[in-house]
Amino acid sequence: MHVEDLLRLESLGLTLLWGDRPQLTREISGVTATDLEDPGRFLQRGELVLSGLVWWAPADDEAKAERFVAALEEAGAVALLAGEETHGGVPEVLVEACRRHGIAILSVPVHTSFRAVTDTVYLRQWGDLSRRPAASYALPENVRAELSRLLAEGTDPDTLLTRAVAHLGAPPAYVLSATGRTIARTPTAAPLSASRGAEAVTAPTTLSVDPDASPYAQWHLHLPEPVETPPRMLHEIAEVLAQHRRSALRRETTARGRAADLLALIDTPSSAAAPAALGRALEACGLAEQDPYTVITVKGQADDDGAADALAEALHHLPDCGFALGRPPTAEPGEATAVIGTGAAESGDTIATTLKNLWPTLQSRNAKVPLHGGISTPAATPGILKGALKQARYALTAASSRKAPGTEAPMSRLTAIEDLTTLDALLTGIPADVRTAFGIHALGPLADDTNPSYRMLLETLDVFLAHNGSWARTAEALHLHVNTVHYRIQRVEMLTGRDLARLDHKLDLKAALLCR
Repeated sequence: MHVEDLLRLESLGLTLLWGDRPQLTREISGVTATDLEDPGRFLQRGELVLSGLVWWAPADDEAKAERFVAALEEAGAVALLAGEETHGGVPEVLVEACRRHGIAILSVPVHTSFRAVTDTVYLRQWGDLSRRPAASYALPENVRAELSRLLAEGTDPDTLLTRAVAHLGAPPAYVLSATGRTIARTPTAAPLSASRGAEAVTAPTTLSVDPDASPYAQWHLHLPEPVETPPRMLHEIAEVLAQHRRSALRRETTARGRAADLLALIDTPSSAAAPAALGRALEACGLAEQDPYTVITVKGQADDDGAADALAEALHHLPDCGFALGRPPTAEPGEATAVIGTGAAESGDTIATTLKNLWPTLQSRNAKVPLHGGISTPAATPGILKGALKQARYALTAASSRKAPGTEAPMSRLTAIEDLTTLDALLTGIPADVRTAFGIHALGPLADDTNPSYRMLLETLDVFLAHNGSWARTAEALHLHVNTVHYRIQRVEMLTGRDLARLDHKLDLKAALLCR
């Protein structure tokens, strides 16, 4: 395959930014994706280089682009495919550097994934993994035959990985999830904690197994020590692992269908699902004997399945707990729910603690999309799972109502129903439009904070309630005379129709202030 062949494929939508006939007729031997500032030591002659340009910033000088392209030329790269997503286009300074060094440069539109380009080179040119001519492979023929057999037999990922790297001298190797969970490791690889694994996912010696998967569902091939092997060989190993991954995803899809049936019974509009039907649905999901149950609901971006992938990845960190994950009938877009069977393995507190500790790492895998979650209290019997789902959704609303400090953006958060121990926390679980309506009606004219006089009265009311109705302490905090405080509070009472000598009226106005 030659560089010009890629330009002819309408499905990729590539645009030639610079390249003459000699550059476009170069033969492609492989593909390497990189965002290193100096990728030269990881490249092989004849390779196509994919880069999202994360290493470059508009404030950088021309020399940075010059060094990057010079490294490509020295390594013998045939072309640079630059992604448009990071900067909204390809910087002109990079195009000029490619022109000077004689490297063809093509832009990759946002809608084209790097995986699509890799598939075009490795799969379209050479055919399916088990049918390519031997001369087109980097992996030895005997290794390919063994791996194809293991895939057909549905072997476990540990065995598949161990056999895939055995001919490289059996180096330590891992397959890691997006959050650093070890999916597979070779016998020479020491156990890796999830935190260490999360760091390894971003290491230069780590290769994405399935780049087109959601950020939460990706697998990564990690070799802690560099090996003297062509990158194409590692890509072929990654493709073998990707085939295993796709088989696992098909099983997960089937399981999510059974979970959807269970959640439909729990989310029924009637008072309760028939116990027999609920029991059969739990049994189909493998949860019949795992009570008590905890329900967790997660919400991410409305137009994709990222929340389900994020929740699945999080729950895999609870190895002793079975779960059924799907989407209830009344779920909002971008929402996913799971019923966790804790049995005797974990308490509800332990589940919440484990998932809360994981949440920042999970969120970091797609930092642009806030990820919120709510956890119920344990449901002792299947019959109260409907109430547990309501609790999880209330906690989810509370989690998504919190704002990041200093901004109006929602703060990614996982909230357990047990966390709602204050009036402020409790109110955050009420939908925003309901809170706003309550605040407006309870405060009456004072809700119009565009009026300077009303803003002054609101401030006095807030301080008065914060000081437990003490006239003297309120006056001291506001630097006012006590008589002025009395006058302002009387005005508040008149405008709101409340008597601030009464506890219930104080609570009403305190709640109204918190709902603003």
